[in-house]
Amino acid sequence: MKRAAVTSRLMGLLLLAAGYPSAGFAQDTLQPYQLVRSLQLVQDRIAAGDHAAMPMQAKLLEMIDTRLREADAEDFKDPKNFRALLVYGMSGGNPVTVEAAVSRAKAVDAQDLSIAKGVINYLVGRPTGAIEVLRPIDPMTLPSDLGAFLALVKGSLMATDDPVMALTLLDEAKLLSPGTLVEEAALRRSVGIAVTRGDAARFARASTQYVERYLYSPYASQFADSFVSGVITLHMSISQDKLADITSMMDPEREKVIYLRIARRAAIDGLSELSAFASARAEQGRDGNTNQGDPRAELYSSLSTVTSGTIEDVRTKLGKIDRSKLSDGDRALLDAAQAIAGEVVAPPASLPAATPASAPLAPQPKSEVAATQATDAAGLPPVEGAVSEQPAASPSGGTVAPAPSAPAPSADSATVLPASAPAASAGPDTTDPTDAAMMKTRRQLDLIDQMLGAAPK
Repeated sequence: MKRAAVTSRLMGLLLLAAGYPSAGFAQDTLQPYQLVRSLQLVQDRIAAGDHAAMPMQAKLLEMIDTRLREADAEDFKDPKNFRALLVYGMSGGNPVTVEAAVSRAKAVDAQDLSIAKGVINYLVGRPTGAIEVLRPIDPMTLPSDLGAFLALVKGSLMATDDPVMALTLLDEAKLLSPGTLVEEAALRRSVGIAVTRGDAARFARASTQYVERYLYSPYASQFADSFVSGVITLHMSISQDKLADITSMMDPEREKVIYLRIARRAAIDGLSELSAFASARAEQGRDGNTNQGDPRAELYSSLSTVTSGTIEDVRTKLGKIDRSKLSDGDRALLDAAQAIAGEVVAPPASLPAATPASAPLAPQPKSEVAATQATDAAGLPPVEGAVSEQPAASPSGGTVAPAPSAPAPSADSATVLPASAPAASAGPDTTDPTDAAMMKTRRQLDLIDQMLGAAPK
């Protein structure tokens, strides 16, 4: 009740200040630590799913920046105001404002000055310098509001070089600031670090906690990226029952989308069992409301069985998919899947008569060679610039998009020899027609992998 009353009072003052003709009212009424505390309260509401509070966050950052630019040594005699400056910096504040305000502060504790130096290095993109300064400072010895942010920053900085220590620091951040945006960020980053370490138990625990508490955070899409990547990377260590337990805490629409993404990524990596499971869960739905009419679910579920013994059923299912409800990438994927299904049931083509070793090879026009290289056995061009959608783990536990310039592998692995190349064998070609058909199907499956990677999320 006391916290609610304080929050209400501060919000009332902020709303009044925000509508005042000048910023002077806010500056005269509220101290820096009061403004920063208000910012934290708004951020906690955002983490809990109150997206409508995001404009207030932007307004508060603007007001705090103005207030700190005008703060003098007298303001920073109150330790709460200097700690507020540090928290503002670690909350995404302006590094220029932080550095200028620190230079005006006098008689500040030596440890607080060290933290300020580390925060400035962190904000301007000097992680090595930030780690060097902040490493010896124990967040657990600081006031909880400052310690929580410092643990979060240190954990993020150390994620790559010392992931074990990073996870410990993120645990401290959660302990010092439960139910806040700090905890939300710490959980989100813990998920990504657990994936890079191959720690399935930690991944499952952090994912469960995140879904329970912060599923509606505006940053939940970053969690979803890490979660899908983790399920694929750790698929041998995470049971389908555990995966179902985690997703069952989501609302039906989010659960469906998560399973669709897992099915698609599993298809990319050739994880047929996981792809089939995720596709079935996406189609199954909850509370009697199936998603069998969702063309994405139908398409992805077909991928895991496109070369199975039930191919005729798969072909029928693919033919009934509403193309108009698919993205461009998924329409291309549907075309490729139908082409493969057709090749699977087509009888093997008869081989051409053996060419005598002494028969000269006719020169092949360059344009024909280029055409051969540019298409695969099904006559489909290779997908230019297609890359896997699987994101790399970043030090913050988030993801890094693949380089857009990464070249795509050729859809047809066969090499086109120049006309002057000697014959490989003087005898007749004894390649088995079935083997040739299977090689062709493999090349077409490779093409599907490329299309899956190029398709949008």
